[in-house]
Amino acid sequence: MDLKSYFEPFLNYCKDIRGYSPETIKSYSIALEQLLLNHEIEKKDNITILNIMPLRLFLAKNKKRAISARVSAIRSFVKYLNTHQAIKIKLKGAQAIKVPKTLPKPLREADILKVIKNSTPQTSLIVQMLYALGLRVSELSAIKLDDINNNWIRVTGKGSKTREIPIVKNLAQELKYYIKYNQPKLYLFEIDSKPLKDSQIRYIIKKEFAKIGVKATPHQLRHSFASDLLNQGARVSDVSELLGHSSMATTQIYTKLTNSKKLQEYLKAHPLD
Repeated sequence: MDLKSYFEPFLNYCKDIRGYSPETIKSYSIALEQLLLNHEIEKKDNITILNIMPLRLFLAKNKKRAISARVSAIRSFVKYLNTHQAIKIKLKGAQAIKVPKTLPKPLREADILKVIKNSTPQTSLIVQMLYALGLRVSELSAIKLDDINNNWIRVTGKGSKTREIPIVKNLAQELKYYIKYNQPKLYLFEIDSKPLKDSQIRYIIKKEFAKIGVKATPHQLRHSFASDLLNQGARVSDVSELLGHSSMATTQIYTKLTNSKKLQEYLKAHPLD
C-alpha cells in the first residue's frame, strides 16, 4: 500500500474541509513523514493492518504529550482512509497515552492592561481582541470587516464552525476608530489586502509583552479571558460557547484553575498561614 500517495489529499481535507490551522497541518505532516519511515503493513481477511509500534518505539524518548499528538494525527489519517477513500484499514499499536493535564497559564490583568495602554493602536487592538473575545490566533487572523457589526462579531473556529461573540462597549469604540483611520479593505488586520499571519500576530504579542518583562502568547490571552470570566461568576456553559469548545469538558479545566486560585488566596489570607 502506497501510504504517501494519500498524504496530500488528507492534509488538503484537514485544511479545506475541517478548517484546521496551519500549525495543526504542519504537525500532521510531520507525523505522517515519521509514519512513512516507521511502520509495518500486513493483510488479513481483506483488511490492511497498519502497525505503528515501530513509530511508537521511534518516538519513545519524546514527551508523552508529543507522542500522543503524533498518534492522534495517525488515527485521524486512518479514519480518513476508511471514510473518504473506501480503504479497509485497521490500526495496530495505537493505544491511548495518558497525558497529565496541566492548568492553563493566564496572564495577569495588570500586565495585559499595561500593554494595551502603552502599545501602538494596532497592537493594542490585537491584544484587546484576544483578551476581550477569547479568540484563537487563527480566528483573529481570519476576521473580515463583514464579520463585525456594532455589538457582535462572527468568528469562524475549528472545523469551520461559526459562533457569535458580543463586543464589549470599549472594544467596539476601539474597532470603529481603528477601521476609520486605517481603512482596511477586506480583513481587519491585513498587509496588502492579505490577512496578518498567525506567526506575525504571535511575534507581535511576544515582543510587546517582553517590553514589560513578561513571556506571553496569544493563547495565554485566551486563557485569561476564560479564567477571568469564571472568576467573576460566569457559567461554564456560557464560557464554553464563547470559546467555541465542542465539549464543555474542555472548559472544565478552567474551573480547576479558579479553584486553585481561591485556595491560594485563602492560604494567604488565613491567620495561621
